[in-house]
Amino acid sequence: MGIAGTAMAAFAGMLKDAGHRVTGSDTAVYPPMSTYLASLGIDVMTGYDAKNLAHRPDLVVVGNVIRASYPEAEALLASDLPYCSFPEALGRLFLGDTHNVVVAGTHGKTTTTALVAWLAESAGLDPGFLIGGVARNFDRTARRGAGRIFVVEGDEYDTAFFDKRPKFVHYRPTTAILTSVEFDHADIYRDVEHVEEAFRALVALVPESGTLIVRGDDPRAMKVAASARATVWTYGPGQTFDGRTDAIDARTGTATFTALRNGEPIGTFESALVGQHNLYNQVAAVAASFAAGVPAESLAEGFRTFAGIRRRQEIIGEPGAITVIDDFAHHPTAVAVTLAALRERFGQRRLWAVWEPRSATSRRAVFQDAYAEAFDGADQVVIARPYDQSRIPEDDRLDSDRLVRALADRGVDALTLPDAGAIAATVAARAHPHDVVAILSNGGFDGLHAKLLALLEARFGAP
Repeated sequence: MGIAGTAMAAFAGMLKDAGHRVTGSDTAVYPPMSTYLASLGIDVMTGYDAKNLAHRPDLVVVGNVIRASYPEAEALLASDLPYCSFPEALGRLFLGDTHNVVVAGTHGKTTTTALVAWLAESAGLDPGFLIGGVARNFDRTARRGAGRIFVVEGDEYDTAFFDKRPKFVHYRPTTAILTSVEFDHADIYRDVEHVEEAFRALVALVPESGTLIVRGDDPRAMKVAASARATVWTYGPGQTFDGRTDAIDARTGTATFTALRNGEPIGTFESALVGQHNLYNQVAAVAASFAAGVPAESLAEGFRTFAGIRRRQEIIGEPGAITVIDDFAHHPTAVAVTLAALRERFGQRRLWAVWEPRSATSRRAVFQDAYAEAFDGADQVVIARPYDQSRIPEDDRLDSDRLVRALADRGVDALTLPDAGAIAATVAARAHPHDVVAILSNGGFDGLHAKLLALLEARFGAP
């Protein structure tokens, strides 16, 4: 149920690979997921109707998009059919006899998960994986794999309408990475202490024989890690695993970095990942590779060929020598480190930040002041009106006008505009050749990316 979601469709493919017959239901099935599911020969029923269960499947896997009030869910609960969540099914069916590397934390999960999986793949270890984004090196976001390693993104969001625990409690970690702990997901967590409680549940699952790799300069992450039974490796500036950036090629957007263990170089690598946060995502991936038994001599080729993640500093066009970038950043910390990385990557080129408050947390006032500081790295800032705030109490809503005033007080040139059309028109008219325009959103931003590229091409011609 909910088969057209990116992770659910990929999991359906894993079940097919394992020899199961799979059917599914969803409300809106369109490319690329519809094409992918059709290629697997999976029948998809439109809508969440009770009749979808008439063939009495042996197991119903319920995605967390499903609400208890849906007719199919009501019929499921009234029946004797066995059911479970997607994370529980993944853990039960695929993670029993593998070395599971679970990558968790408020930031950096997707990139680090994809990187660890690719380092194992480059070493010829044929890992299984579940990645919460589209990794350019793989043709799917999840696969079974034939090797002993399974790399999984440990999402702290809740599991299903009948299981409000974090998804990662189902993933049976042998090795776990904890990148950071901050307040997020304001729709399900009360405060940062509630978030810490969730991550402690993951730490408790890492066995005494396992390894917890934790960002040592993150006080909350270290606080959570204090309860670990496993061996704890720290990473970050001055930690057991450290790193330094040796050079950045602004022309190609690539970096050379050295990974260190106890202050001694492990290796020097070329990488497409730029920025301080990405440096330490890569250091964590090195540590996890060591813990999982990936040969050290294979790491250089893995880093050199890692192609990154879609929607993570992804260049989507360069009309008129204006570099347009799509990025998923929405939490204030993610916005700040992304802009810092882009500054490092592109030097002194004028940098635009175009941001849509769309996530459950970013549409709320909880980070109103933090966002004012997050955009310091940009030269020009455009703030969209927050996505649908109708279910958020008025006094708990992010105020984009107030944010623009706060940015102006900090000397940042900022404005807010009502919709994607107005944003595209304004940026296209004001941008100059060699500008960098970073579009930051965890959603579709009402087609802004295509609208802006079309207007820039109309003004400057296609690149």
